[in-house]
Amino acid sequence: MSELERAIESAMATSPYLSLRQAVRPAILAHRLLAGDQERAGKLAADCEDLLVLTRELLKAAGRVRLLAGPAPEARTPDPDESGGDRRAQLLEAYADAGLFWAKVVGCSVALAGALIDRGEWDDVRRLASFLAGAGEESAAADLRTQLGKAVFQTHREQLQGISNTMPPAAIGKAINALRAVLRGVPEDFPDRNREVNRFLPPLASAIHAIMKEQGIDIPFSSRVEHIATGGVAKYPDIVTISLDELAAEFEGSCR
Repeated sequence: MSELERAIESAMATSPYLSLRQAVRPAILAHRLLAGDQERAGKLAADCEDLLVLTRELLKAAGRVRLLAGPAPEARTPDPDESGGDRRAQLLEAYADAGLFWAKVVGCSVALAGALIDRGEWDDVRRLASFLAGAGEESAAADLRTQLGKAVFQTHREQLQGISNTMPPAAIGKAINALRAVLRGVPEDFPDRNREVNRFLPPLASAIHAIMKEQGIDIPFSSRVEHIATGGVAKYPDIVTISLDELAAEFEGSCR
């Protein structure tokens, strides 16, 4: 086996776009999206169809690589097309085709994710990001998670901007729900996700603390409401979920 053939064989063993199960996962999602709602139209349907076509071409190109990489068929009369040089050239061409089609599959998957984000179908975006990350396309997956995080923040931006230390009980409940939705919906690796949510906790805690005092509610010694209200968790964004849960428990247990 020549060095070129060994290099190609090694690349074939590790390249994600030559793994059948990985390559077809975005297509599986596209099929499910199309089958699940026959009324889908426009860009989403077009992106799904494009992804299915490209996946088919990818699998055909990957199959050519596998066939050409195998032993040459025996023949009494040598076929010029099956000579060593021609066979290596065909193998390289097929491998390049597979690579290009994989790039198109990834690009089409990203475009499909963009359409899904616009429709608010965030779970499907997470699935696509997971498929891409599992296939070694972590950069594309991270980009999808970033787009998803921005979309989630934008959806709840109005409610977040309304958080203040003078909120009435109804507004406090909505603020807690919005912050929880952000923590659930925004991927954990989104830049400064926890820090961004954490900065809303002091005014939220202040509003809860004010209502507790106004209603004459005894504040337990173990309560961290006042501590959070004075910025006591500002330096600890990693525990933002715990801090929010504590505030929600205080509010739901005392102020309702």
